[in-house]
Amino acid sequence: QVQLVESGGGLVQAGGSLRLSCAASGRTFSTYYMGWFRQAPGKEREFVAAISRYIYNSDYADSVKGRFTISRDNNKNTVYLQMNSLKPEDTAVYYCAAATRMTMEVSGYDYWGQGTQVTVSS
Repeated sequence: QVQLVESGGGLVQAGGSLRLSCAASGRTFSTYYMGWFRQAPGKEREFVAAISRYIYNSDYADSVKGRFTISRDNNKNTVYLQMNSLKPEDTAVYYCAAATRMTMEVSGYDYWGQGTQVTVSS
């Protein structure tokens, strides 16, 4: 089992940047595939990015490709989401999650953090 805690959210102007962090407890972090999702008010939770366990392959939603970068540090039990060129439509609560396989599906993730709010003003 793993507990996840996100941080780094906040208010930023359009065009700005933020880096989200997700700290995981437990000694098994490196065995999990990690993902970032987001949920805007009145919308379903959607996939943002995912990263594999060791080789660090990554997948991105089309809406964030070229702007967001997912990374992880297994020595620090932490996964990051660097968000550049932010747009108002990126406003949402951002969640990190852990899975036992590489997937973009919400249902494929077993553990979730509590979320961190990102607000992008125009």
